[in-house]
Amino acid sequence: MGQSLSKIVTYVFLFIMALIVLFPFYWMISSSLKSLAEYRMSVPTFWPKTVMLGNYAEAFTTANLGRLFLNTMYVGIISTLLSLVITVLSAFAFARLEFKGKNALFAGLLATMMIPGELFTITNYQTVHYFDWMNTYKVLIIPFLVSVFYIYLLRQNFLQIPN
Repeated sequence: MGQSLSKIVTYVFLFIMALIVLFPFYWMISSSLKSLAEYRMSVPTFWPKTVMLGNYAEAFTTANLGRLFLNTMYVGIISTLLSLVITVLSAFAFARLEFKGKNALFAGLLATMMIPGELFTITNYQTVHYFDWMNTYKVLIIPFLVSVFYIYLLRQNFLQIPN
């Protein structure tokens, strides 16, 4: 009896938590199907009075979402590939190659992880402005290519592989 009551309480709790987590997604989809007047009402409606599927076509044409999607794909693919090359080569160098100051350089690299990312904002802006990269793809790709955390993880992985 106690075990089945415990399961019931657990499942009721999980169901309530699932509703809480999923509600914002429902509200987003529901709001996207409403007319503009219904969306702007002071008392929101839980269900759309009229389902307007044309809102999606209008959003694609008005905001040019197709072009924005292609821009996102381009920046994502290029930055991932370049970051992968830089990360793998750096981690391999720190793991396998012997050169003067390797440990000090790696310690300095790890020390940059202690600096909050917000402090790099002004420096990144000055760099981007100096090289005249404003309104280009470079501004979205180059300042974020190096990930010290991934270099560290991959270096540790390379160190575990026998020569």
